[in-house]
Amino acid sequence: MSKIKSFRGKLVKGGSDTISLHTRDGLTGYKIVKFQAMGTSEDENYESTIQVWSVPTTPALNVDFSDQRLLATILYGDSNQAADRVNQTVIFDNMIFNQDIYVTFESKTSSADMNYYIELEQMKLDLNEATVATLKDMRGTN
Repeated sequence: MSKIKSFRGKLVKGGSDTISLHTRDGLTGYKIVKFQAMGTSEDENYESTIQVWSVPTTPALNVDFSDQRLLATILYGDSNQAADRVNQTVIFDNMIFNQDIYVTFESKTSSADMNYYIELEQMKLDLNEATVATLKDMRGTN
């Protein structure tokens, strides 16, 4: 039976968080099942990119799906005008990983912080699955 683990945090513009998932034996795997973001102020205009990576990465506005280290991304737009409220595009990969992950945030228009929420499905891996997941995480490949 799988278990859902949730994490949440607040990032500053150009910042990142590490979500510590690694274990000594690597036999615990994870898969992203939910990823959401929300600005910290309704008085701000946001044009932001929040991303989840399998390796430490510099926060950026651009999204490159050919980068196999990218696990999930949100393009977040929010206006302080009543007619233009929140617009989120959320995409995530079904890749199974067993190492730490990294959440990054960059914004084009706002200097305000960004909240994020992520849910991971936790599962037991056999030795072969753990080895494959660890090698994928190390090499950044699918």
